[in-house]
Amino acid sequence: MRANFIFSEVWIGLRRNLTMTLAVVLTVAVGMAMLGVGLLINAQVSMMKDYWYDRVEVSVFLCHKNTAMPQCGGKGVSDAQVKALDAKLKAIPGVAAVTYEDQETALKNFKATLDPDNVMAQTTKVEDMPTSFRLKLADPDSNYKPIVDAAKALPGVASVKDQREIVNGLFDMLDTLRSAALIVAGTLVAAAALLIGNTVRLSAFNRRRETGIMRLVGASNIYIQLPFVMEGVIAGLIGGVGAAVMLIMSKVFLFDGLAGHFANQPLGWDEVAGAITKTMVIGVFICVLASFVTLRRYLRV
Repeated sequence: MRANFIFSEVWIGLRRNLTMTLAVVLTVAVGMAMLGVGLLINAQVSMMKDYWYDRVEVSVFLCHKNTAMPQCGGKGVSDAQVKALDAKLKAIPGVAAVTYEDQETALKNFKATLDPDNVMAQTTKVEDMPTSFRLKLADPDSNYKPIVDAAKALPGVASVKDQREIVNGLFDMLDTLRSAALIVAGTLVAAAALLIGNTVRLSAFNRRRETGIMRLVGASNIYIQLPFVMEGVIAGLIGGVGAAVMLIMSKVFLFDGLAGHFANQPLGWDEVAGAITKTMVIGVFICVLASFVTLRRYLRV
């Protein structure tokens, strides 16, 4: 009997404040979707960092007779110097493996990155390519600078390139995008909490006579407040479902395409399910909290 009464009160409240309830649902949906997108961006960035940082290397380019670097003096390295450099590079702390790339291999790899009809691919010759060592680091997240400085100081080295600098710009952009998404989500969540508070306050004001009668017949505070809280919960759940649909669409149309360009595997459905669960819980919690806070202030029982 009590359950039927509570559900009837919830239905009355939702019907009376339909416009504001829809506004709450839409705001919660968009806010939770933005929060979920921020969580998915965070997961995607972490996956991409793990993938690329494990593959980026430090490239040590050696002097050859056509090198314009002043430290080379127009001279190339000899076979004996190459062997000596190989041993010295392997002895640098933090270097896990050293791979030598001769001019033929360098030309083959260079042409593989270009279209066969490209002018550079057709005109570049073997003698134009530099020889180099590729350094694989033991800890991809470590500081590369000491290794780069140590390699630059070796005789016969023309230049040293840290490949991580190439991908850091992309990751900085994605980190900025993630922060922006979370800031927008926080703003929308705050707006949703205010809308929920106004909806509950309006509902309580419209039914102040009913709640007064309930108080006179001995109803407890929780029993009186429960229908109003459930209105917020229902709005939060519906908004959470809307956010879940948006997150699924963003995974299919946004993150899968992004992973195809920058990572070896797309964002998994486990990460999407985790983001949906977190946003759903947060959305309902905010709705309940806003309802309780508003009722404590405006519902006189």
